[in-house]
Amino acid sequence: MSSTGTLFTVSAPSGAGKTSLVNALIQRDSALRVSVSHTTRPMRPGEEDGVNYHFVDGSAFHAMLERAEFLEHAQVFGNLYGTSQTWVEQELAGGTDVILEIDWQGAQQVKRLMPQTQAIFILPPSRATLQQRLTARGQDDSAIIAARMAEAVEEMSHYVEGDYLVVNQDFDQALAELQAIIGCQRLRTSRQQVELAHLLEDLLN
Repeated sequence: MSSTGTLFTVSAPSGAGKTSLVNALIQRDSALRVSVSHTTRPMRPGEEDGVNYHFVDGSAFHAMLERAEFLEHAQVFGNLYGTSQTWVEQELAGGTDVILEIDWQGAQQVKRLMPQTQAIFILPPSRATLQQRLTARGQDDSAIIAARMAEAVEEMSHYVEGDYLVVNQDFDQALAELQAIIGCQRLRTSRQQVELAHLLEDLLN
């Protein structure tokens, strides 16, 4: 019998380094799976369907929504995003830890449906740094960057809804803090009771 996995959500304003941190975390932790969201957003250069996102059109997304297939969904900058509920539940039931890289709206929805979810919020070290990171991408024009900066203040106000708060000033430090959060959850007594059942039986009987 395996223990039930833990569901983590990671939220942050665009440009805070959330995607880079999650990618690095997944590479270092083979026992952690990242959920690949469905989105109507156009594919960006270098992205792959089924790897970065499941890219679908609006009609396909709404059909999935009508079939109640999403654990959470949200509209961000005119694009729709959603997380497959069936996939997440199957992974957790098999004892796998799952991480969802989603915005604060999605994190709210997930927390309401699955209160045991551990919500992590990532902040940039300053507004100036945030704008610099958005500009350095070279993927968006000035109007989009301005819109993202305006939205960022509203997004960052939701940090209080997270269980953990990480500031991405130094990438390696932020990554280490994320690893510590994951590790702490795996050492909780309720989970270790299952993982160490044979050891506990031997020690106590």
